[in-house]
Amino acid sequence: MSDLLGFFSALFNPDFPFVRNAFFAGLLSSVLFGVLGSVVTVKRIAGLAGAISHAVLGGIGIALYLSATGLVPNLSPMVGAIIFALLSAAIIGTVSLHSKQREDTVIQAIWAIGMSIGVLFMAKTPGYTDPSSYLFGNILLIASSDLILLAILDVVVIVLAWRFYPQIEASAFDEEFAQVRGIPTQLVFLAILSITAVAVVLLQTFVGIVMVIAMLTLPAGTAGYNAKNLASMMVFATLFSFLFSFAGLVVGWEFDIPVGATVVVIAGSFYLGRSAGGILRKWRKHHD
Repeated sequence: MSDLLGFFSALFNPDFPFVRNAFFAGLLSSVLFGVLGSVVTVKRIAGLAGAISHAVLGGIGIALYLSATGLVPNLSPMVGAIIFALLSAAIIGTVSLHSKQREDTVIQAIWAIGMSIGVLFMAKTPGYTDPSSYLFGNILLIASSDLILLAILDVVVIVLAWRFYPQIEASAFDEEFAQVRGIPTQLVFLAILSITAVAVVLLQTFVGIVMVIAMLTLPAGTAGYNAKNLASMMVFATLFSFLFSFAGLVVGWEFDIPVGATVVVIAGSFYLGRSAGGILRKWRKHHD
């Protein structure tokens, strides 16, 4: 209890603005993890999202190199990341739609090539940039400008999810039926990938590139045990995401350990515990 009180004391202390930024980052990120994560989980495209999340390191590395060498002064790593993310989404989405048998190969290629390009350019960047900060993230270093971008993307995602919910739900659960009803499932699929790609770029500052995919799937996977439909899954996943984020922030603050990794460990433990509970209940029901 004293640990929680100590955290809240720091949260409202004007001398620790980074704690408040981290708290609001967790809150705003939860919306993206909850809404987009539910769609990614239901459509079973976590592998595609994972490839995009890792490929953005290539754009970050190139942007850092161009900025440090003066070729493109003051070029933000986020700009390079967004370009790479959208490019990766376009390539993966096109291959997935038109050449399903090569999908896995292209996903792995984008994943590996993107990360390798990032490492190579970072190695040649004057002063050398350690990629670990981008791979694993640090929510305590998030800036106010990042919070504004997260809030804007939250609004965009919520509006799109509300406006096109019937089309998203239909294409997520039964794509063939959706096509029969005249829903442009290919366009919906590419739109979901593109929005997820942009979200990945912003979210990597929260838990890092490596861990984004975990938070896009674990809260939604946990919510899936209680949700009756996609909408309720989005709501539950958002709540779980914030719960995991807040718990990770408190634990990370108290024990001085990386918050992003702590959040994922908590989320993963909760999901595995929920899965084990479900298996145990089925086993008991079968043997009663």
